[in-house]
Amino acid sequence: MVGREVTVELKNDLAIRGILHSVDQYLNIKLENTSVVDEDKYPHMRSVRNCFIRGSVVRYVQLPPDGVDIELLHDATRREARGG
Repeated sequence: MVGREVTVELKNDLAIRGILHSVDQYLNIKLENTSVVDEDKYPHMRSVRNCFIRGSVVRYVQLPPDGVDIELLHDATRREARGG
């Protein structure tokens, strides 16, 4: 997903949209070309263009629909249901 646009919703209800630059095993996320989903509620965030988000404050990461391999998920679900 690196290089794709994602939306990261934080536990404080702030949602930031941007291009995913990197993510690590702790869900620490670096975004570039960011914008806030609700700029009227968070006007102080308008000038932020790049950010680092600590994984412990992430509630959700919304991926673009075409970024998810549905068949791979279905196969993994079937294997799990069969027990292996």
